[in-house]
Amino acid sequence: MKNEILTYIKETILSDSSLELTPEDDLLNSGLIDSIGIVKLVAFLEKEFNVSIPPEEMLIENFVDVNAIVEFLKLSFPA
Repeated sequence: MKNEILTYIKETILSDSSLELTPEDDLLNSGLIDSIGIVKLVAFLEKEFNVSIPPEEMLIENFVDVNAIVEFLKLSFPA
């Protein structure tokens, strides 16, 4: 899951795909991802992992970094 998210962000959202991105990198406060990027990321997560993320769950703490996204998905949508 973590690798799929990292790959998607690097290949689709980041303007410079040569940037090294780790699961701990702050996606929002660093400016790596803007509001359009978040919308794209949420659409990817919903499609890739067959989930529906309600607007009230689109909180900064759930999307601040890839680790937070993975944790959010695991807690909110247990397999």
